[in-house]
Amino acid sequence: MTPSDEHPEARGGAGAGAGSTLRLEHGDVHVRRDGPRDAPALLLVHGSATSGRSWGALVPLLAASHHVIRVDLLGHGRSAAPVDDRGYETPEQARTLGTALDRLGVEHVVAVGHSSGGYAVTALAEQRSDLVTALALINTGPSMDAFIAPRTTVLDPARWPPTDERIRQFASTGFREGYDVPRELIEELRGMTYQAVTAAARAASAYLGQRALPARLTAVGKPLQVIFGDQDRRWRPSSAADYRAVPGARVDVLTGAGHTPILEEPSRTAALLLAFAALHAT
Repeated sequence: MTPSDEHPEARGGAGAGAGSTLRLEHGDVHVRRDGPRDAPALLLVHGSATSGRSWGALVPLLAASHHVIRVDLLGHGRSAAPVDDRGYETPEQARTLGTALDRLGVEHVVAVGHSSGGYAVTALAEQRSDLVTALALINTGPSMDAFIAPRTTVLDPARWPPTDERIRQFASTGFREGYDVPRELIEELRGMTYQAVTAAARAASAYLGQRALPARLTAVGKPLQVIFGDQDRRWRPSSAADYRAVPGARVDVLTGAGHTPILEEPSRTAALLLAFAALHAT
């Protein structure tokens, strides 16, 4: 990697959590790495309208034994917007992830996706069987039939950026009833453009609408771990069982967790991921 490919934003040892910007053809991508570089690699991909910061509570629990890589998808967090709307499409975001990992010299990963991030890592496995050794999906809806969140008009392009209250209304179904939307996630969404929020959501729906995830994952043929909160208010919690159609899939339901157990229940989520990665990380 040349200096023009990676711009350091933080420096430190193997466990220091260095952040950097990769200069890629279709937009600059922000990457953060934690844990020893020679340890088995875990790729963590966030959902729509957030960034790699959403994994903050989980990373310390994973980084003692793994090289943890967080990538802000294009249009999210500290990554640039794609050069055009095609860059928000799930296969294009997956290609960006693959290019970023190649630039970092990562040869194998267990790819973990939260919510719509699960579509990005599935598409990555479809494209790069050589790179992805196993997949873990956290509250990723298996098909559009499982979507239960009410349609919302809270976000208005004429009143952008939205107020804190509007963001809380929009994001409330992302957590179990009564859970306060974290301040950093409010800031993340406000920092995005209306175009990025809506284009990313449309892209995820389009990818899922083309083919349900269990069918895609069966074709991929990689080991699969599914984690689902039983209080999810965006996807029907019982739909987690749809993933049992994937040969060998492990499905774990977290009692009392909503759509975002990576923040609501980090210890229980990390324990499941670590046990799965111990079997499949290289």
